[in-house]
Amino acid sequence: MPDAVVVGGGIGGLTAAIALRRIGWSVTVLEQAAELREVGAGLSLAENAMRALDVLGIGDRVRRHAASSQVTGNQRLPSGRYLRRFREGRDVPLAAFHRAELHRVLLDELPADRIRTGRRVTAVPEADLVVAADGVHSTFRDLLWPDAPRPRKRYTAWRGVVAGIDVEGSFTFGRGRYFMIHPLPGGRACWALGSSSGGPETVRGWHSPIPELLAATDAVLRNDILDLGPLPAYTHGNVVLLGDAAHAVTPDLGQGACQAIEDAVTLAAALRSAPVPDALARYDRERLPRTRKIARTARRKGRVSVSPSPLVHRLVVAGTRWVPDAAVRRSTAGVWDWWPPRLS
Repeated sequence: MPDAVVVGGGIGGLTAAIALRRIGWSVTVLEQAAELREVGAGLSLAENAMRALDVLGIGDRVRRHAASSQVTGNQRLPSGRYLRRFREGRDVPLAAFHRAELHRVLLDELPADRIRTGRRVTAVPEADLVVAADGVHSTFRDLLWPDAPRPRKRYTAWRGVVAGIDVEGSFTFGRGRYFMIHPLPGGRACWALGSSSGGPETVRGWHSPIPELLAATDAVLRNDILDLGPLPAYTHGNVVLLGDAAHAVTPDLGQGACQAIEDAVTLAAALRSAPVPDALARYDRERLPRTRKIARTARRKGRVSVSPSPLVHRLVVAGTRWVPDAAVRRSTAGVWDWWPPRLS
């Protein structure tokens, strides 16, 4: 039985471990943290990622921990005015999760004795395959591609989770910042503020329920939004980069976790039918162009979303309000219309 070591126990690493086990590999997950748990607030998965989880046989289990978010269609101004309302047939809802709950579903798919915590990996482990899913500050990327682009800050985000509140998913465009809301199961909600300058105090006067969400949030998480420039390859020998280690993207298309999940299923499908060198060459052929395009598009969208320019803001508002339905569908088709390869 071929063996793989997955370095990193986040969503991408765990999904890769599940996918490799589905094709008959022995897998060990090495995680640097002393305890394997996902921090953060909420996240959403689009249809492309949910189809990949269906291929792994866990899509329905994952959906039981999700709420349907209409953030893709409900787009507003700080005054509360709607630029667009969600419409069935035009807009596709996202599956919204608390990040820790999605992480737990994935973790429960793996035998506990194949997860090793407190393992800081500084050299390539002995295995038939090494999957480096160790995040945007990847040790393996630095080790194997020392001249690779460094992570670059694009803007800053604040996030939180609130219990006991009923909200609809929405995205509010402000000048220099945005505010996104997702409903979560169990009467909860998560929110994210992206800003080029200033934090939650800059949106306390925006439409309801934004002030109420901020007031009810016990712990606000702050982090810089980073992405990576394009790498020449995601594979080197028997090592493959996956997720943020390969192609960290800004969250502006909602595709960070989605692309890591796509990576995992694509990798397993390639390994099912070819030896490791050929499979990794196929992985590069399939993943490099897609992830590069998504990273570029997300970066451009993020630059516009947090631009302090009054002109840019007016153009965004006008474009959102008047864009034809066909153009809305085309704008997401290349991202969400991806279908995963089969593993059987």
